[in-house]
Amino acid sequence: MVQAATADPEELRRALEHAEIVPVLLAYVHLSRDFSLLNEAAEFIDGAWSFKQRIPAELRSRICASTVNVLLKYAETDRDAPPTPSADDLLNMMNLGVNGGVSEDYVPLFKQEMNLSAPDGRAVSWRRDPSDLNLARRHVVIVGGGFGGICAAIRLKNMGIPFTILEKNYGFGGTWLENSYPGCGVDTPNHLYCFAFHPKPNPAWTRQFSRRDEVLNYIQSTAKAFDLWNCTRFGIEVTDIQFDEASAKWLVLFRNADGCTEEIAADFVITAVGQLNRPVTPDIPGLDKYEGPAFHSARWDHDVDTKGKNVAIIGTGASAMQAGPSIAPDVQSLTVFQRTPQWIMNNPNYRKPVSEGTRWLLGRLPFFSEWLRFQLLWATSEGFHHTLLRDPDWKDEQTAINATNAQLRDDLLTHIREELEGDEDLIAKATPNYPPYGKRMLRDNGWYKMLMRPNVSLVTEGIAEIREEAIVSTNGELYPVDVIVLATGFRASQILWPLNVEGRKNLRLSDVWGKDDARAYLGITVPEFPNFFMTYGPNTTLAHGGSVIFQIECQVAYIMQAIRQTIETESRTVEVRACVHDSFNKEVDRRCAQMVWNHSLVKNYYMNSKGRVVAASPWSLLEYWQKTRAFAPEEYLFT
Repeated sequence: MVQAATADPEELRRALEHAEIVPVLLAYVHLSRDFSLLNEAAEFIDGAWSFKQRIPAELRSRICASTVNVLLKYAETDRDAPPTPSADDLLNMMNLGVNGGVSEDYVPLFKQEMNLSAPDGRAVSWRRDPSDLNLARRHVVIVGGGFGGICAAIRLKNMGIPFTILEKNYGFGGTWLENSYPGCGVDTPNHLYCFAFHPKPNPAWTRQFSRRDEVLNYIQSTAKAFDLWNCTRFGIEVTDIQFDEASAKWLVLFRNADGCTEEIAADFVITAVGQLNRPVTPDIPGLDKYEGPAFHSARWDHDVDTKGKNVAIIGTGASAMQAGPSIAPDVQSLTVFQRTPQWIMNNPNYRKPVSEGTRWLLGRLPFFSEWLRFQLLWATSEGFHHTLLRDPDWKDEQTAINATNAQLRDDLLTHIREELEGDEDLIAKATPNYPPYGKRMLRDNGWYKMLMRPNVSLVTEGIAEIREEAIVSTNGELYPVDVIVLATGFRASQILWPLNVEGRKNLRLSDVWGKDDARAYLGITVPEFPNFFMTYGPNTTLAHGGSVIFQIECQVAYIMQAIRQTIETESRTVEVRACVHDSFNKEVDRRCAQMVWNHSLVKNYYMNSKGRVVAASPWSLLEYWQKTRAFAPEEYLFT
């Protein structure tokens, strides 16, 4: 990599001048062990986001020059990359690079996430000679071909365990294949929204927060890079998964592309079906009688041209937040029906491209991408997770849960007032009455500016009914519309729905969980359902930020360890002990009760119909990583 960076020193200098400078500086320290420039820069680093870093031009020039010099020295002497810095040095670099707050507990996590401890820190290898394990007679079925299914397949392939992916769509991508509405994109920085073991897409990301097509391309190119297409059956709807105790195998039943029922046997099953892929159609009187086009945002009808039309969007969640501003300039009118306003955070990087300098350095400057990933992980998650816990001594809990949350609320209100230019009626409609992060925090995609457009109306009254050509609000006002977009969310609390899973003694998972009260150990496995694992299961949604791909990688690494333990001990089944499962879920409920999304004024998709949080994880990324890092055989029953 050093040779690639120094092949043209002038090009290297130009790239450094236009790149994210703090990751460059951290990469320089990593290569040189010279902390002087980092110590000097520390006072200008107010946080992990690049817009919180104010490195003076003169200091920046010295950082760039020093980086060029150290790379040229490496190239001239043909030296190998240096060993990983000591734990103390890494901790110092991390704290200086994000303005503090990183404890020593994070060092092993970030070493793994940055692949500093090994080229692939979460890879699971055999402890016995695999030639003695008769792996060919084992078979794993993976249900789903999104991020979770692809990750599981790659790990199984690396271990030499046969598998089959069953995917209901006609290509890889999961929710990113299904969602194609205008403006669809990530609200996590894309240099974090990718696998740690396969971080560099080709071509490189063009935006700091990529749109849907780039994400889908990354997913599908990853599947191609690891040759997963030949291991996958597409157009398959899995309907039933049944455990046979006599053979200790799962029978997976599915409808194929022709509508015929088939079945396949598996020693292990991994579901990777996600939580945000089964759209909810609201129960609004008259919706079925509407004569114009009406569709869910997740099933956007691209045959419908919204230009010049009167369009209604029902809902103001993440999909509406992206689709609304994208179509507003071209429609005749846009009427937004809002049940609850959302807290919306402005991020100056949200619409920015990735600089040419950063793109050039990502594949050439050693350790640059690793330190960029660290900064983004801290900025989007770990740097503030502790601020989402209730302060028991905080007095004004109706609007905030602690002092930091109250300050954030003030900052968000300032943004609302500035964007809505003092329109008090609109400000009142757009201001939530619950604390920030009580619901999913959204990125401002131009939402408030959209609300200020003369062709956009925000309706806060409920919907009484829908007629053939109009929507009627609860105050009797009629809104004629040509197109209705249902941005009304998903069945997030009905995990695995509508899949029927039957474990020991024909016990149905739907009977164990009820309609919407899913529980699992680590969000991965359930007693009485041996050799059955989930990715993105109960209580694993990151309600505060970070990347769901981090969660998936932790879960898959844990599942691979469970499968390895089962095979190496020549067992037929592995099943979590009920006491372990129950104790864990009591702690989940206790922790969720302390979090902001369990606030009395909040109703969010993390909760079930009884108010229990079933989707969101109460753990920081560090805590979840620690819980899933090592498989503990004593917590399981083997037969």
